Amino acid sequence: MIKVILARLQQKHRTMTYPDGAPPPLPDRFRGRPVIDAALCPAGCRACADACPTGALDPADPARIDLGKCLFCTDCADACPRQALTHSSNYQLAARSRADLVVPRGQQAVEVAGAALDAKLKKLFGRSLKLRQVSAGGCNACEADSNVLNTVGWDLSRFGIQFVASPRHADGLLVTGPVSQNMALALKKTYDAVSDPRIVIAVGACAISGGPYIGHAQVNNGAGAVVPVDLFVPGCPPHPLTILDGLLRLIGRIEDGTRKS
Repeated sequence: MIKVILARLQQKHRTMTYPDGAPPPLPDRFRGRPVIDAALCPAGCRACADACPTGALDPADPARIDLGKCLFCTDCADACPRQALTHSSNYQLAARSRADLVVPRGQQAVEVAGAALDAKLKKLFGRSLKLRQVSAGGCNACEADSNVLNTVGWDLSRFGIQFVASPRHADGLLVTGPVSQNMALALKKTYDAVSDPRIVIAVGACAISGGPYIGHAQVNNGAGAVVPVDLFVPGCPPHPLTILDGLLRLIGRIEDGTRKS
């Protein structure tokens, strides 16, 4: 125990300052919000839409992108003959409405950020939010990036947000995975076990739209088919910073990058 204490003292403070300070540096390989230069999109070209494995790009208007279906792969960018599509470093992707994740032509640079809950729910959950995590057929990538928030570097609990073992002790659910047929009833029962008022957060492309399994007979194309969803966090998987930013915006702890006390 003495060795552990000494090692901890030597390491000093390791928790990031975000959102009081700048966000942690993102790796060069990070793929944030897709950006389409509509001026470079040749008329009638649908190469990117044909290459997309999940139909995130509208064939009738390839400059219209559904972030809820996007896997943040590079298939579309690789297929574009004019390199009109790139990935930015924008990690602020969460949205309250599923429709807000469908970005029309000419609005790719507009920030999509989760709006806060209404005043009553924000008063209830703004300083203490307990979540039950439900893996509804996920591959463990979104689950792993959600769990990272519990480490000393992120320290999710400093915001009053914690994961709990029982839905009876929870204020809401954090759902990952495409919601397989075998998990649909379990998800519904878990939701019913949470007392009102309750919230649901869908993390990852699978939980939003089915991800790479979209349209498969054995999945329900996301949590929204089984329970009402209050926050959508895109990604495959979303970066922990994207998840944290969405959670803090949901409970009104940050607005436009500024932390609220």
